[in-house]
Amino acid sequence: MNIIEELHQKNLIFNISNNQDLIKKINEKSISLYCGFDPTAESLHVGHLLPLLVLRLFQKCGHKPIVLIGGATSLIGDPSFKEKKREDICFEVIKIWEKNIVTQIKKFLNFNHHCNSALIINNYEWFNEINLLTFLKDIGKYFSINSMINKESVKKRIQRIDQGISFTEFSYSLLQAYDYFFLYKKYHTILQIGGSDQWGNIVSGINLIRKKLNKQVFGLTIPLFIKSNGKKFGKTESGNIWLDPKKTTPYEFYQFWMNITDSEALYFANILNITSMHEVNTFQKKDKNLIIEMKKILAKEITILVHGKKEYTIAKNISNNLFSNNIIGLEESDFQCFFTNSSIKNIPIFYFKYVDNIQLRKLLTEVKLSTSWKHASNLIVSKGIKINGKIESNSNYFITCKDVLFKKYTILCKGKKKFILVKWI
Repeated sequence: MNIIEELHQKNLIFNISNNQDLIKKINEKSISLYCGFDPTAESLHVGHLLPLLVLRLFQKCGHKPIVLIGGATSLIGDPSFKEKKREDICFEVIKIWEKNIVTQIKKFLNFNHHCNSALIINNYEWFNEINLLTFLKDIGKYFSINSMINKESVKKRIQRIDQGISFTEFSYSLLQAYDYFFLYKKYHTILQIGGSDQWGNIVSGINLIRKKLNKQVFGLTIPLFIKSNGKKFGKTESGNIWLDPKKTTPYEFYQFWMNITDSEALYFANILNITSMHEVNTFQKKDKNLIIEMKKILAKEITILVHGKKEYTIAKNISNNLFSNNIIGLEESDFQCFFTNSSIKNIPIFYFKYVDNIQLRKLLTEVKLSTSWKHASNLIVSKGIKINGKIESNSNYFITCKDVLFKKYTILCKGKKKFILVKWI
């Protein structure tokens, strides 16, 4: 099956230019394609996974993927569909972020694969040497202000009196178009891919190459991975799931994939070839348990891809034991993970000096699982509290040494998912 047909089948194409011509080119020989990533944050996030996975699919089909790091364009800032101007970032910070992002990208692609080895390049290399007057004369003349201000990606910003758009941001599409022009000339790159919010910028590049070189190139955009609140994942947006373990721990990353919707899980499973379209339809019609099993496989594959097998194993072990109330199944090394960079940040840790026979009601109030001793008593009597995975219904219960694991730890749980870790010192 042709890669374009496969992407259509996987619902991975939002927009595409000259679909049949592109299929014909791909059927004739392997192509060079690229996707750009601006280092405007210290890490990529899950919103970047789709373009990375598409690049990965192209490479597996024998095509050459090029990753463009926007060392120059990140100094400008892409205004596409942004509600306000991005804060300026200094060059020194961008250089640090570039290194982080390159490290993350290298996990997805093969850089030692003979003729179609992946390539990473930085557009600062050529923009740093371009003369402004030459750029305006040779490139700017191909762009119509009329069409630029009518692009949906910037129209809303232009119409906002409180924000507007600076000339710096407005020029971004020219720079991205020139990237495509440069890559076509140097590597004969004939396809640019990106998120659906990049369509306007991609078309600018296609038009520049057509007008200046009289050559046909192509563009393809991928649906955005949208948050549950309807907003896209973005480096300047809150509530992101990052690929950097210091910003989103492997445990949180693993849990994110375990808790996505069934339709999202089926979508990503199909992309990663965990399941076929036929199996997707089968899953949708069958038992809910099949979906859960598929989510486990999906969470495993993506967590290993991003964080490695060791971090996946730790995340899975902690997750399985916590949510099955099998706390005694946790190893001492698992508890130590709560205190490292790979710690489980959404499980609060409280430190207490150990004294034998501590009243449970008092402890629940101290760790803020209850608002008062009376509230704590009600929670306990209603079987809403677990100590190391076991329900305790005696409101006069006292914590003793048998409730302390590895002579250091006690895990309290309110309801099904509200965990607290107590470390005794």
